[in-house]
Amino acid sequence: QVQLVESGGGWVQPGDSLRLSCAAVGRNFMFSSREWYRQAPGKQSELVASLIGRINTNYSESVKGRFTISADDARNMMYLQMDSLKPEDTAVYSCHIKGKFFDGRSWNLFDSWGQGTRVTVSS
Repeated sequence: QVQLVESGGGWVQPGDSLRLSCAAVGRNFMFSSREWYRQAPGKQSELVASLIGRINTNYSESVKGRFTISADDARNMMYLQMDSLKPEDTAVYSCHIKGKFFDGRSWNLFDSWGQGTRVTVSS
């Protein structure tokens, strides 16, 4: 499997911005889908943003216009830029990536999750 390492969470005030990062550890990847999920206390997990291929993006209605998903394929990084944060954005955010990697002999599929990073929006 491929390990994903997240960073960038923290506590911010309403209206502030925050950028989450997700690093895919290793090399020789091909990514098919990259997503950010979040789970707020007492609620089900929610898909907030997805990147299919290199340019096709989708967002949940709750974050559309405020969040931006992007990737740097040269660095195997994925980002979630979160602007105009609201208290209801408070959640644990996790990255989820599907794709394949070359282990020196063959291509292997992977489906990996990050460890989750907490975002708290409060005054």
